[in-house]
Amino acid sequence: MAGPVQSIERAAAILRLLAGGPRRLGLGEVAASLGLAKGTAHGILRTLQHVDFVEQDAATGKYQLGAALLHLGTSYLDVNELRSRSLNWADALAARSGEAVRLGTPLEGRVLIVHHVFRPDDTFQTMDVGALLPLHASSLGKVLLAFGTAAVEPDREQEPRLEAYTRHTLIDPERLARALVEVREVGWAAEVQEMSMGEAGLAAPIRGHGGLVVGAIGLSGPVERICDSQGKPRPQLISLIREAARAISRDLGAARW
Repeated sequence: MAGPVQSIERAAAILRLLAGGPRRLGLGEVAASLGLAKGTAHGILRTLQHVDFVEQDAATGKYQLGAALLHLGTSYLDVNELRSRSLNWADALAARSGEAVRLGTPLEGRVLIVHHVFRPDDTFQTMDVGALLPLHASSLGKVLLAFGTAAVEPDREQEPRLEAYTRHTLIDPERLARALVEVREVGWAAEVQEMSMGEAGLAAPIRGHGGLVVGAIGLSGPVERICDSQGKPRPQLISLIREAARAISRDLGAARW
């Protein structure tokens, strides 16, 4: 019986490295981390780039995961276009807000993170691309729920069971329903220590042709930076997130609203 194919194992190792490390890695960093010769690492990266599993930044020459990986298993969504239209706006939002920015779309009752811009400082951060977040406990998920883009997966027996991640998580269906009504009314969503203590997030809907919500863009960070002393989201951050969402929506062909 044939053994494992070494080149495929190495390609998989590179993809895992890019998924779990800094936002972008240079050729030397990839080779050193995996104990590969630079020529070998470069050949594999070039092949992965050719099939869109890896992207290379034109300015720095560094590599990151490509959109094709995100598109696998989610062919009903045009993830590639949504992500490509959002790149510049997400970078600008991170720079202006000083916080991490994530782009999310629905996948099997959760939020799939398809793009992540690190907070523009020197703190340690982990790449979230490919991560799945709960709909009810994340600002991105609340947007998708509120505008009917996603739904909580039902329990096998009767009612959906909402997991409590912290004592602040909305697990009561009625309270969650009221919160989603408010999201539709104000046009943005917040989560304050609902998924992780000490962390907060804001998100706004991204619309495509016909005004349908196709995803959400959000920023997250320590609660004291996202919220004021009363625990309320800072108005300037709300304005920034909504401006970014409108700009991406216009690029996707949505009419002004």
